[in-house]
Amino acid sequence: MEIIDRTKQPQIRSIKKAVLLKPAKYKLDNEIPVFAFNAGTQDVVKIQFVFRAGSWFQSEVLTAFSTNKLIIEGTKKHKGAELASEIDFYGAYIELKAEKDMAYVSLYTQNKHLKNTLPILEEIIRQPVFPENELRTFMQNQKQDFMIDCNKVNFIARSKFNELIFGKDHPYGRNADAEDFDKVKTADLLAFHQKFYRAENCTVIISGHVNHVTIKDLNCYFGDDRWKQKKEIKIPPYKITTTKTRENIIIKEKVSQSSLRIGKILFNKTHPDFHGLQVLNTLLGGYFGSRLMTNIREDKGFTYGIGSAIVSMHHSGFFFITSEVGVDVCNRAIEEIYHEIKKLRTQKISKNELELVRSYMTGTFLRSIDGPFAIADRFLGIYEYGLSYDYYDQLINTIKTITPVQLAGLAEKYLSEDSMIELVVGNKN
Repeated sequence: MEIIDRTKQPQIRSIKKAVLLKPAKYKLDNEIPVFAFNAGTQDVVKIQFVFRAGSWFQSEVLTAFSTNKLIIEGTKKHKGAELASEIDFYGAYIELKAEKDMAYVSLYTQNKHLKNTLPILEEIIRQPVFPENELRTFMQNQKQDFMIDCNKVNFIARSKFNELIFGKDHPYGRNADAEDFDKVKTADLLAFHQKFYRAENCTVIISGHVNHVTIKDLNCYFGDDRWKQKKEIKIPPYKITTTKTRENIIIKEKVSQSSLRIGKILFNKTHPDFHGLQVLNTLLGGYFGSRLMTNIREDKGFTYGIGSAIVSMHHSGFFFITSEVGVDVCNRAIEEIYHEIKKLRTQKISKNELELVRSYMTGTFLRSIDGPFAIADRFLGIYEYGLSYDYYDQLINTIKTITPVQLAGLAEKYLSEDSMIELVVGNKN
């Protein structure tokens, strides 16, 4: 047996290609597509129902979110407390999430309990009643949390920034007001559920220990035609109306820190420049060793943390920089942010710095595909956009081969200071 000398650092190897487990493909009797990832060592399975039922599809604010969160609070057969007790009894867990474009209902359970937990999941997804008392309690709690959040500069900045770049009437920029929490009705949630939580608007992704029995059981509870409507979902087009005011401020008195958001409309991950901009963003503010962190946190001490990101959504995308800084150094922090953006366009990136970013990004990618649930999430990240696994091969190739000249070109093309929308919530001196 070979003995490993642990006093010596192992050889560093670069990723040549993104090798991801591909799903087995099935269809239930009613044509619901099912993608299954049979992997992992634990006898656990995650069954994720994916619906095009995010806030993009709602006509009134809070409808998509409330429908998703309250789907578990009572069905035609059981009260919410009874459902929760049954789920807990089998050591299972149901996760609910509604985003801008999609809504998700996920079951985590042991395979030996699948025949007991699937009927519960079927009730929750297909037969919710959204009890009035549960709705009012939920909305009251949400309203209280909202009122508390409205005193936080970072919450205001996050909400208002989306409104500034997309427009207050756009699904990606529309925000709730306090009175909106009192307007949500059971009838609205029932109508939204009936329209969007249906078979032809659904995809199922299974990960963990999956076999033919898993698919058979799934088909037993979800494969019939009773929850198909066969009606086309029509959504009106929305126009992005970015503010023409470049510098925006919302004054909050008696705060010691201001929240900053600087960014712009971009595009989503289907764009050919998306991978290159991910590298550029990582360099600027996408990890702890980034230029923004080095300058504004480590060197100047203006903030505890600062970062940047590129957000991809189905119908658009955007770039933003975010931080909270002392009121007395707010203007200086903004100046340094623009200074770092300008340097990306005008000064050549060193080989050592770029190699560090390459290593960080490839390592992060490897961690993101550790385990069957993570692999399924990576698949969902391309499936929703109609992309293939070539997307990840192209990402790795871009990380490995992009040059300082190409990065400077992307910065010149997309990251000019004049193209940015700036928002300060708090105050600045």
